[in-house]
Amino acid sequence: MSTMQKMTPELIAKACNGKLFCAVEDRHLEITGAVIDSRKVEYHNLFFAVRGEKTDGHNYIGQVYEKGALLVVCEEAPKEKDTNKNYILVENSLTALKQIAEYYRTCIQATVIGITGSVGKTTTKEFIAAVLSQKFYVLKTEGNFNNEIGLPLTVLRIRKEHEVAVLEMGINHFGEMRRLSKIAKPDIVVITNIGQCHLEFLETREGILKAKSEIFEFMNPLGTICLNGDDDCLATVQDVNQCKMMRFGLENKHQVYAEQIRQRGLLGSSARIVTKEETFEVSIPLSGTHMVYNALAATAVGKALGLSHKEIADGIAQVKALGGRNNIIQTSKYIIIDDCYNANPVSMKAAIDLLSISDCRKVAILGDMGELGENVTALHREIGYYLIQKEIDVAICVGEYAHDIYKAAIEKAKELKLATKCYFYNEKEEMLLHLEENLQTGDSILVKASHFMEFDKIVEKLEETDFTNS
Repeated sequence: MSTMQKMTPELIAKACNGKLFCAVEDRHLEITGAVIDSRKVEYHNLFFAVRGEKTDGHNYIGQVYEKGALLVVCEEAPKEKDTNKNYILVENSLTALKQIAEYYRTCIQATVIGITGSVGKTTTKEFIAAVLSQKFYVLKTEGNFNNEIGLPLTVLRIRKEHEVAVLEMGINHFGEMRRLSKIAKPDIVVITNIGQCHLEFLETREGILKAKSEIFEFMNPLGTICLNGDDDCLATVQDVNQCKMMRFGLENKHQVYAEQIRQRGLLGSSARIVTKEETFEVSIPLSGTHMVYNALAATAVGKALGLSHKEIADGIAQVKALGGRNNIIQTSKYIIIDDCYNANPVSMKAAIDLLSISDCRKVAILGDMGELGENVTALHREIGYYLIQKEIDVAICVGEYAHDIYKAAIEKAKELKLATKCYFYNEKEEMLLHLEENLQTGDSILVKASHFMEFDKIVEKLEETDFTNS
């Protein structure tokens, strides 16, 4: 089993300013991994006993020792039967997690890539990881481990054999990115765009840019910054330390740009990518113009790390969709665009754009978007107008805020004299009862809302094939 080099109980205690209780013979053993979930503990792991809203990790300390944990970081001493085991006493286990990850980052040699932005972080991460895997041994963020708990845990997964770590970095408050950057210390930074998410806390796009730009504070001062050059906010970002700046987009003024984009409906697209050195064709297996931007971001990072155009094109061609993120599902009755992991105005419009290129009847099942602050009503109404402008055939709106999507859609359809069918339901459960009567065999169906709406249940229902209408 691979160990975490230099991560011994003695050094870990020093990193988090904790009080070490450890057998002499164990003080210089290297741990094999770090977890906060007691169910995932393996031999000689480090376990962080964290107090959460629903459970307290301190209640599982006995179990993790039985499973072979070498060391526990905790806020109170283990129960009497385990007081002879190895542990570090700290004031706050989550603070210790971040301190330990920050220390560990100084011990690893891997090139670290930090990805942030309002929309598309996860998919961009997948593109970049797929491209870099053509040349390097890559570790990437799994699932939604992109916050102040997930990021340090991901850093602690990096091993000696990893040459590159692709880290997603998500925030919704000022100061968070600074703390994440202090842990990750990225060598390459990628910012996808500055949209209208987290306005509840960051207030304006300028506020979002300011919060995201905190990522530069602890990055490698000689590193590379890859920015979406078509984004007006990111266009204002100029010199950062001695970093190399690479901009990507659809305009030919950028160092990396795409031309001759050919859409293949819901099956993806192809394009010609132009860099300073060369021009080459790529096949992008995921649909939508925003996926072209993801391919361009991956190209920029690939060029920064010396990949050939063939390695870049091969990596892009191998990208696969993730559940809940532009995942195209074909059943015997429908084509489903499963994009229900999360939503904000920018990603909602991008998903509607994708639906609009279908050559079948187009159905949008849309729910609430969260964290939009005082402009929540206007931003939901904007989506209603947009889906009518894109000539979506059926709009099914669910939730308190989505009622504004519904009302705006009806208004716009009337104005444009379009026969769009619009339905509204207060609750998801109510909508599911009427789903059969609102759909037809052959429909292309977009499912999108913020994560708290749990629209994955709608996708599960659509994947069943027992509807009888046609």
